Amino acid sequence: MKQYVIIILIVYLLIMNLIGFILMGADKKKAKSGAWRIPEKTLFLPAILGGSIGAIAGMQVFRHKTKHWYFKYGMPAILILQLIAAAAIWYFVAK
Repeated sequence: MKQYVIIILIVYLLIMNLIGFILMGADKKKAKSGAWRIPEKTLFLPAILGGSIGAIAGMQVFRHKTKHWYFKYGMPAILILQLIAAAAIWYFVAK
């Protein structure tokens, strides 16, 4: 049973990171073409839900939102909080 939970968690995190990465690329493409843009709160949502690494990777690969302070510092802050939360959960569950 525990293995299934871990597999589901890994698949979930992969999907959220992929969504975060794709959204950054899609918004950059829209920005270049002058099309309708993806709202910033939508760009943050997958990061908050576990896809912060994908969102950060998307920012770097597509060179998108890297000058906006709330993305430049917000995305790494989300990642740090997620790592702290994961470490705390691991510590208390493994006890």
